[in-house]
Amino acid sequence: MKYLLETPLKGTIGLQKYETTIHWRNGVFITDEPEKLGGRDLGPDPYTLLLSSLVGCTLATLRMYIDHKGLAVSEIEVQANIFYKIEDKASAAYMERKIIFREPLDQDIEERLLRVAENCPISKLLKGNINISTELIKDESIVE
Repeated sequence: MKYLLETPLKGTIGLQKYETTIHWRNGVFITDEPEKLGGRDLGPDPYTLLLSSLVGCTLATLRMYIDHKGLAVSEIEVQANIFYKIEDKASAAYMERKIIFREPLDQDIEERLLRVAENCPISKLLKGNINISTELIKDESIVE
């Protein structure tokens, strides 16, 4: 098995309600819930982080393609949101993604860029099958 990250992402939470510390390869950031849910809104919530992954990957993938093809596109904006809908008595999640280009583009280029966006790695991951394995590890070094 080959992991995508060199070292695992690590998160911790203490006694402060909903405030987590996330350690990634180059630093640390805080996640939290909005005040209306009991948090202090000190950082993005889990849904914002998930959508940020989609937005960031879409933008980077489009920029790589645009630069590779030498297209005259100076700025791209991507907006994303998520909602739930009841279908067949079960809740289904839907993500909406809007891609905004400041310059007018030919229709064939727009269609190519839409296909590129649909194939960014996070898009493909979210649309595919995701299996999550969870293991509980007791830290024996903690003395009670």
